[in-house]
Amino acid sequence: QVQLQESGGGSVPAGGSLRLSCAVSQRRDPNTYCLGWFRQPPGKEYEALASLHTGRGDILYANSVKGRFTISFDEAGNTLDLQMSNVQPEDTAVYRCASRYDLVPPCPLNTGFYNVWGQGTQVTVPH
Repeated sequence: QVQLQESGGGSVPAGGSLRLSCAVSQRRDPNTYCLGWFRQPPGKEYEALASLHTGRGDILYANSVKGRFTISFDEAGNTLDLQMSNVQPEDTAVYRCASRYDLVPPCPLNTGFYNVWGQGTQVTVPH
């Protein structure tokens, strides 16, 4: 089993940048997990943003964030990061990281696939 904890949320003006981090601990095997970033805007359902596999490095992005957000995994720090650029008011949401033990990618952009979740961190982009 793994434990996840997000950090780095806050308020940022439209057009600005923000970096979120997700600390990962207590993994059974460091190269056998799907990890992803998700968000829930106010009054809306959870949305999958990006995913990768810790062993293969395969990366998937939702069209809504492709070209603006970058997902990466820092093996040295054991953290999953989301670099957010050119943020917009529509990006306001609670952002969460999630994981699932999986030997082989792909790691789907589907909230139902993941079974371990962090608590979440708030990102606010004022109009």
